[in-house]
Amino acid sequence: MRAVGVPRFGGPEVLEVVELPEPVPGEGEVRIRVAAATVNPTDIGLRDGHRAEALKDLPPPWVPGMELAGEIDAVGPGSEWSPGQRVIAIVLPFRPLGGAQAELVVVPGASVAEVPDGASIEQAATLPMNGLTVRRALDLLALDAGQTLAVTGSAGAVGGYAIELAKLEGLRVVADAAPADEALVRGFGADLVVPRGAGCAQAIRAAIPGGVDAVLDAALLGPAILGAVRDGGQLAAVRPFPGESERGIEIRAVAVSEYATNQQALRALVRRAGAGQLTLRVAETFAPERAGDAHRRLEAGGVRGRLLITF
Repeated sequence: MRAVGVPRFGGPEVLEVVELPEPVPGEGEVRIRVAAATVNPTDIGLRDGHRAEALKDLPPPWVPGMELAGEIDAVGPGSEWSPGQRVIAIVLPFRPLGGAQAELVVVPGASVAEVPDGASIEQAATLPMNGLTVRRALDLLALDAGQTLAVTGSAGAVGGYAIELAKLEGLRVVADAAPADEALVRGFGADLVVPRGAGCAQAIRAAIPGGVDAVLDAALLGPAILGAVRDGGQLAAVRPFPGESERGIEIRAVAVSEYATNQQALRALVRRAGAGQLTLRVAETFAPERAGDAHRRLEAGGVRGRLLITF
């Protein structure tokens, strides 16, 4: 089978299409014939060596990708799934079988859910990883209806889902945006939009003098956004927090791997998307042979929606 492979660490030019053995599903597993798999920042770290420690016991070529959509074509013993079902799945790429960017991918049945009603297969592929990241973050923060959440990186995939899911749970949402993205972010349901960038924390404090109850920091602002948070509040960090906290603010580390087999959470996201409550955004699709171009586009920044490898 074909897959996007990383034979050695380096720039986008190292990516190549490789031939790998077809994986076989084991107990409780399914094999999915992949139609679309997203490109995400973890793929960049896998390719450029920043995640070398996680790969040290795995021989190259390494296969990136953390989420996919496609059709089940084989099931292992004890699986609840059947061949022919159209599904989405979250994939953890730091394993011998590799990630999602391959023609055939085996995952636990609990990492799989149905394609949302009304969604294209490409749109469906954008939901599992970022949707579950936000679900995990909101569960860790455990805010009550009426409390205030600030979201950074609001125009991105995590940010968009964060606004929409937070509003569904009755939270007041403050979001950051560049002028060109303000209408987009307001369309997700943000109650208040402030300018993104270095002055974001100060702008939030100016609008909410007491500070917000929590921040979901999808823009990776780190300590620079702590000024927006009230004393004793919280910050959900989707990457390791680079520094110290202050004023009793609790840092909540968000690891989507902790929800990789939370099928209940994934199916809840599918229902939300099928009801039109989550916006599934595709920016551009690439053939596997153009994976390097997808990485260049992602690293250049400013992508609105998800980049996809399609098979």
